[in-house]
Amino acid sequence: MKAMIINAYGDSDVFALADVAKPVVKPGHVLIKVAATSVNTVDTMIRQMGKELPLSPDLPAVLGMDFAGTVEAVADDVTTFSVGDEVYGCAGGLADIPGALAEYMLADAKLIAFKPKSLSMQEAAAIPLVGITAYEGLMRAGISKGQKVLVHGGSGGVGHIALQLANYFGADVYSTGGGDKQLDLIKQLGATAINYRTESVADYVASYTDGAGFDVVFDSVGGANLTNSFDAAALNAHVATTVSMLEVDLNTAHFKGLSLHVVFMLIPMLYNHKREEHGDILTTLAEIADAGKLKPIVDSEQYSLEDAGKAHDRLNSGQALGKVVINV
Repeated sequence: MKAMIINAYGDSDVFALADVAKPVVKPGHVLIKVAATSVNTVDTMIRQMGKELPLSPDLPAVLGMDFAGTVEAVADDVTTFSVGDEVYGCAGGLADIPGALAEYMLADAKLIAFKPKSLSMQEAAAIPLVGITAYEGLMRAGISKGQKVLVHGGSGGVGHIALQLANYFGADVYSTGGGDKQLDLIKQLGATAINYRTESVADYVASYTDGAGFDVVFDSVGGANLTNSFDAAALNAHVATTVSMLEVDLNTAHFKGLSLHVVFMLIPMLYNHKREEHGDILTTLAEIADAGKLKPIVDSEQYSLEDAGKAHDRLNSGQALGKVVINV
């Protein structure tokens, strides 16, 4: 089968088209004929940083975590799926698990679910990593109907799913963005848009919460922005973040009694820990999508398997709106 492999870590030109052995189905797994895969920031980090990241695979490697496709073969001990089923998931592309930048991939049946019927393969492939991350963060933050929820980075991959899910759960949703296209998308997806370049945290906390702060803050930007999340949060509020690899002053969090939830959704894949929870979340997300309450935004520029490097460049450029998708 054809696959895009990397024989070295580095710039996007490390990708090379190769003929590799088609995977053979093994216990607990299904063989997927891949239709589409999407690019996540972690994919580009693995390609660039290599073994600086403990989750990076040995070389040569097939990257690509997210996929949507059709079941080609099923292990004897798998009863949930059958040949011909359309499925989606986040099931490879790190550690010792080959990924989706190939015509076929092997996937643990616990990590996948039936594809949303209302979405195309490209749209379904855009969901898994960001969808699971957004869902897990909001659940751990105890989201409930009527809360005021702030999503930082609501036009990004995780953020644009998080604000749709927050709406679905009945929250009053607000989201930060930094440009006209981003702010327009945030409004389109049902949240009150906040321009972080022109509005300070104190300003929008005063405007939208009468100074009390937000009940839940989902920070898909993270890093230094965590300080803004602490400042925007109400007393005893919950802050969920996807990026916490930094030193940060926790005084504000302490005196507000905040709960901080760090979401690292790759744990089930990396450690074979409660993998079935990802399949369950994907099933729920498919139901929400088929109810018309969740639709991923796919970037206008799409790519073929041979253009994997260009797709990585597109994501890193910051010009993409929504998820960058590769058609296999």
